[in-house]
Amino acid sequence: MNLLLCDVAKVALYFVNVYTFLLFVYAVLSWVPELRRGRWAYYLARIIEPVLVPVRRIVPPLGGLDLAFLIVVLVLQLLVRPGLQSLVFNSCIAIF
Repeated sequence: MNLLLCDVAKVALYFVNVYTFLLFVYAVLSWVPELRRGRWAYYLARIIEPVLVPVRRIVPPLGGLDLAFLIVVLVLQLLVRPGLQSLVFNSCIAIF
């Protein structure tokens, strides 16, 4: 059971890291309009926007500055990631 929890926690941590990277790619993509063309940009938006939209409902853009991206990155890096790292450490290290 502990090995299953260890593997699940590692996969979840991997997905959080990949999602954070995709958030940064999406941010750079929004700054350079020429890069927004193409099917890959559409797929990236389909992955990122469902998370950003609820945050934008709570904190609307201020003067053209979208804070939703910053809030999602902070939540992932300051709350979710440390919790998952703790879970990985506690479930993957055998206590004798």
